[in-house]
Amino acid sequence: MYRRRDLFPLAALPFASCSKSPRPNILFAISDDQSWLHTSFAGDPVVQTPSFDRVARSGVYFSQAISMSPGCAPSRAAILTGRAPWQLEQAGTHASDFPRTHVVYPNLLAEAGYHVGLTGKGAGPANFEANGWPHNPAGPPFNSRKQEAPPGISNNDYAGNFDDFLAKRPAGQPFAFWYGAAEPHRVFGEGLGLKSGKRLEDVVVPPFFPDTPQVRSDLLDYYTEIEHFDAHLGRMLDRLEKAGELDNTLVVVTSDNGMAFPRAKATMFEYGIHLPLAMACPRLFQGGRTVDDLVSFADFAPTFLEAAGLAVPGNVVGRSLMNILRSNKSGRVEESRTHALSGRERHSHARFDNLGYPARAIRTHEYLYIRNFAPDRWPAGDPPHYYDIDAAPTKTILMDLAKAEPDNRFVRMTFDRLPAEQLYEIRTDPACLSNLAESRDHAEARQRLRAQLDAELTAQQDPRLTGNGDIWESYPRHSPMRPELGGFAERGQPNPKYSPIR
Repeated sequence: MYRRRDLFPLAALPFASCSKSPRPNILFAISDDQSWLHTSFAGDPVVQTPSFDRVARSGVYFSQAISMSPGCAPSRAAILTGRAPWQLEQAGTHASDFPRTHVVYPNLLAEAGYHVGLTGKGAGPANFEANGWPHNPAGPPFNSRKQEAPPGISNNDYAGNFDDFLAKRPAGQPFAFWYGAAEPHRVFGEGLGLKSGKRLEDVVVPPFFPDTPQVRSDLLDYYTEIEHFDAHLGRMLDRLEKAGELDNTLVVVTSDNGMAFPRAKATMFEYGIHLPLAMACPRLFQGGRTVDDLVSFADFAPTFLEAAGLAVPGNVVGRSLMNILRSNKSGRVEESRTHALSGRERHSHARFDNLGYPARAIRTHEYLYIRNFAPDRWPAGDPPHYYDIDAAPTKTILMDLAKAEPDNRFVRMTFDRLPAEQLYEIRTDPACLSNLAESRDHAEARQRLRAQLDAELTAQQDPRLTGNGDIWESYPRHSPMRPELGGFAERGQPNPKYSPIR
């Protein structure tokens, strides 16, 4: 594993010192598919993220940030609403609807006088238009500026679009902007990392991958896309600093779910739900700190609302981070933050009848406990395609290996069915290689965490705990379907084979 680089002394902080607005601006920067280890601040020896590092050193780095889902649509819906995916109906799964009844923080900020907008990817993928939204739930889009880009990189000039957004802001009005890069989402430009001068020998290969030049090169391409996201963030920070507004802007930098590799994205493993997070706003709180509290992505919406001086809706399950940010403390700040929840349903169209892979998890400082509600299903999608893993060189290598050596340990870790319960000692096994759920020495921990998870999910009316779990299988999918998987496969239509209790 990597070791986080030392913090800069507070005297060296680069942010500006003048402030113009009594209410803070909010710049929310979210990459697409990035695990927590992969910033230079976290100690990765290859990827260079000076903009993320700038925010982390000038503000607060959260070492234990847990996404509410390992897939983009439910994760982003939780961010926007402050609620758990299992409370959000169709918005809590992938590529379905986004009911207009759900309250999102950008709308509340707009009603309170904020200038709101987004560039790139906001909520979704979801068919929010059919539900009556006038624009993406993350805000009105600013996407008109384009730029030349290498293969695999979006031609969206995110930073230029941010300039356009600011140019349309009425004088004296605070802003809330969602910067949602398409990077490092697949498909990558194959070989971009090597072309940029990165070296195969410098890559730290996760222990659940075979260590081959192709896997190393795939990881280099991933790093290159992270750097593209980071470069546009840097332009935005410079723009605000030049305008004298950076010190009064709450800058939040994170991702939506883990890297688009096997055993990460769309899985409940650590690489799927543990994400980078840094927050800075010199006018509001002291920087140069690392906080080890477990924080949830449902905490973003109430944080933004409290920072803006607004009331938090009563149905929000997230907790504002403002007390932690204003505490000027490092390490464990709020002792009550003992755990975070996460879960998934459908990701891609990867199984017969468009079925998902229902799972929930509770993450503490010591353990990751996972409950799989349908252990008879294939977690990576039905063989032989395993469509819940994005197409990639690393996936191809593993699938070729599966044909040659079906019992190979990398193959089995990637494609095998999973037991109903999993338990990992996360401090010593962040790669989630050793399942302790059947260990006598860990029986008490497993029972305790299962009881705690079940109790919280029941209190939050998760259909998987209230006897209405089939409702997840009925929700339509609006993204492409795969007829070769068989069963019900009609795009945009509910699955008639499932009649959930109403």
